[in-house]
Amino acid sequence: MQVDPKSPIGVFDSGVGGLTVVRALMERLPFENIVYFGDTARVPYGVKSVETIGHYTTQIAEFLLEKQVKLLIIACNTMAAVAAQQVQALSPVPVLDVIDAGAIGALAATRNQQIGVIGTPTTINSDAYAQAIHRSDPNVRVYSQACALFVPLVEEGWLDHPVTRLTAQDYLKTVLAQEVDTLVLGCTHYPLLKPLLQEVAGPSVRLIDSAQAMAQRTAALLKEQQIGNPNQSKPRYDFFVTDVPLRFQTIGERFLGRALPNVHLVKW
Repeated sequence: MQVDPKSPIGVFDSGVGGLTVVRALMERLPFENIVYFGDTARVPYGVKSVETIGHYTTQIAEFLLEKQVKLLIIACNTMAAVAAQQVQALSPVPVLDVIDAGAIGALAATRNQQIGVIGTPTTINSDAYAQAIHRSDPNVRVYSQACALFVPLVEEGWLDHPVTRLTAQDYLKTVLAQEVDTLVLGCTHYPLLKPLLQEVAGPSVRLIDSAQAMAQRTAALLKEQQIGNPNQSKPRYDFFVTDVPLRFQTIGERFLGRALPNVHLVKW
């Protein structure tokens, strides 16, 4: 399929978390148009069945493909763990997902082949990060830890709160005891906790921010396939949600670090 380089990049997530990926893309690729889809009516995905997650994920991918996107980015770890292959099967344009991007970043960073992964219970139980890492290097040891409380703490804005610090110390204790030198932030909410998590982990542990890893991966793919936007003008950003745009806007602006324009409500 012939891809128009001026077309937007399509990014999607179960809610607001993927906006950390959008922010990293805006910073890394300032001339790219972006269309974002957050399924705010049906979040959280983590408690749903594999069949339901697969159905929702393909439905959103098809919606974005109708917007003539040149690239699809699965910015939700749960969606990526469960349905990345389904999206690749239906998409005529390239598909990137946060799990692969995080795995590639971790493998490039580790020196002692001991990698920690933190994420939501669904992502950790899927073992998707360990599988992605072991596909490239089966000798790497991967230690995973589910951190169920981080998402609500981030959405509450408690990014440097004593409760969040104590929670992080407790969650990371087991992983850090394995002497990992690299820690993958395996959820798109977690980059907002990066300063706090770095303090808890200590200076010898490199944090792999899934949002930044994805921006690097995207930049490399656009260059490789020569589909970067040739227009050096102000890009257009559109945000589609399935429920309560105002709440999305309030939390979303914290995630994006800027005003959130062009929010549209999609009714299914």
